[in-house]
Amino acid sequence: MPPIRILIIEDDSFLNDQLAALLRRSGYIADQCHGGDLGLELASRQEHQLILLDVMLPERDGFSLLGILRRTSQVPVIMVTASNAEEERIKGLGKGADDYVAKPFNTTELLLRIEALLRRCYPEREREQHEVVRLEGLEVDRISQLASAHGRLLELTPIQFRLLWLLVLNRGEVLTKAYLSQVVLRRSLGEHDRGIDMHLSRVRRKLRDAGWQGERLQTVHGRGYCLT
Repeated sequence: MPPIRILIIEDDSFLNDQLAALLRRSGYIADQCHGGDLGLELASRQEHQLILLDVMLPERDGFSLLGILRRTSQVPVIMVTASNAEEERIKGLGKGADDYVAKPFNTTELLLRIEALLRRCYPEREREQHEVVRLEGLEVDRISQLASAHGRLLELTPIQFRLLWLLVLNRGEVLTKAYLSQVVLRRSLGEHDRGIDMHLSRVRRKLRDAGWQGERLQTVHGRGYCLT
């Protein structure tokens, strides 16, 4: 499946650019729009899998845009509201918004809300994530056994691919050396076994050579390994 395409409809140019950069770093395609009329036109083309919609827009406000859009489209919409604007949130949900965030918002929370909404609305993509994982320019495909960073193919051995796949698939989770030895090396961990350390070091170097942050493959002393 192609990457998720998200439409940002936000009249604040600085915030619009910030959101676009954040989404692109996270592996999404981000299209930008600053006005309500053009936003409605772009949203109505049904080319996007999710819309970030500001309330206060020139030409046509977010509520009007959403009300018209919902007559022909059920694309997921996250409303961007003012801080503590409870009335705006209630009105947006009543117009058909799927979720909302209040300015100023935490970028990590926004990304988690986007991911949760996409999982809920596109369960087939959730299944696909078990085959292909994308993370900020890194793409790992379990079926083809290929990985690339910023479009550059990584020359990985089967063992190195399995190690990277598990760490990317479980990013943020610490995986023990014993678990990785069993799944990646397909043997029990020996008392002085340094196999995983050696392969991790090589994968880290290959990621760096391809322009990706290999240092994100971290050793958590006394616990195991983690992709941050």
